[in-house]
Amino acid sequence: MTASHLTYTRGASLPSSNPFQRLADLLDGETPGLDPIVMTIGEPQHAIPDFTAEVLAENMGAFRRYPPINGTPEFRETVAAWLDKRYDLGGTIDAEKGVLPLNGSREGLSFGAISARDQLGKGLDHPAVILPNPFYQTYAAAAHVADAEAVLLDAVAGNSFLPDLDGLDPELLDRTVAFYVASPTNPEGSVASIAYWQKLIRLARKHRFYIFADECYSEIYRNDPPPGALQAARDMDTDFANIIVLNSLSKRSNLAGLRCGFAAGDPEFLSRWVKFRGLAAPQVPLPAQAVAVRAYLDEAHVIENRRLYNEKFEAAERHLGPILGPVTPEAGFFLWLDISRWGDGVSVTQSLWRDIGVKVLPGSYLASDQADSSNPGRNYIRVGLVAQREQTEIALERMANWLGDKI
Repeated sequence: MTASHLTYTRGASLPSSNPFQRLADLLDGETPGLDPIVMTIGEPQHAIPDFTAEVLAENMGAFRRYPPINGTPEFRETVAAWLDKRYDLGGTIDAEKGVLPLNGSREGLSFGAISARDQLGKGLDHPAVILPNPFYQTYAAAAHVADAEAVLLDAVAGNSFLPDLDGLDPELLDRTVAFYVASPTNPEGSVASIAYWQKLIRLARKHRFYIFADECYSEIYRNDPPPGALQAARDMDTDFANIIVLNSLSKRSNLAGLRCGFAAGDPEFLSRWVKFRGLAAPQVPLPAQAVAVRAYLDEAHVIENRRLYNEKFEAAERHLGPILGPVTPEAGFFLWLDISRWGDGVSVTQSLWRDIGVKVLPGSYLASDQADSSNPGRNYIRVGLVAQREQTEIALERMANWLGDKI
């Protein structure tokens, strides 16, 4: 039996509410012990690029126009050139058919699975969509809107917080239409190697499913630029079949509110997806695309952005490292802290708020329980280092004192 309809329950893995609403409910009525410092949501607070207002002003008149669903030639060409330079792709990205603008990467992540299901035509009532656990909640929404079974693969420390690709059931892979992987991972900040990407690409081509590579944290790293899925395919001397990479300006350029991102990769998939998006999706405003063009041509603001984050990770290492051991991830702007010595993530979150006024997110709120009631995020908290350095340092010092006093 390859179909999943006998055990399928639509929405079974879809969280009843988003993590931040759950956190609000958890702390409702609780009084913070000190002046509150919020370290929950991954909303960048560094400065936006200084050219943003200028570019918007120059393009204000374009708000009158309906944008083309496939974006402007300048947008596609600039994104293709940026990908080519960033990942050493040798000019292999098809700017005409291999790049699409998105209203932030979230839009593409949400609705990509529908087209994956339709384009593959596997003839299943409820195909599988595989996602890591913990995961960005939009992945579960993608499975839901595609009327697919979400299959969660626990991402744990022993496998660099990535889904374990070894030993996956071939029957499961045969009924899979979409496989979601984030690298750098959210919330853990781990990076998939070229070898990992290549193993997944081989599985995708053997079993006919699409990889949705969420690379939105690709430019927030400590030392070495994380490799990407397109780079892995290029190193295999193959094309980009079965690979869709998604990225945006939200983290790279602190432009989360601009809602401008892109999908790139498999030109056959994208050229068919754009037809569906022409029926269902909102276009990306032309002024937003103009800002994106300017942003992808400028690396100076990205380098400065990365420097500011790395300063805060150095502070985290100073304050928390002596208590927890090394806490700095390879990439991203979150700390993923194992606090099992002090309790589970939910109880520690409550205590940190009540005792020292620091608001963090329980790791279990970013994951789903498995059938055996286990949850890979249960012993963790996620701490966002997005605030300015002074405020971040105060919060880290408070946390270090609290953890040290409780040992």
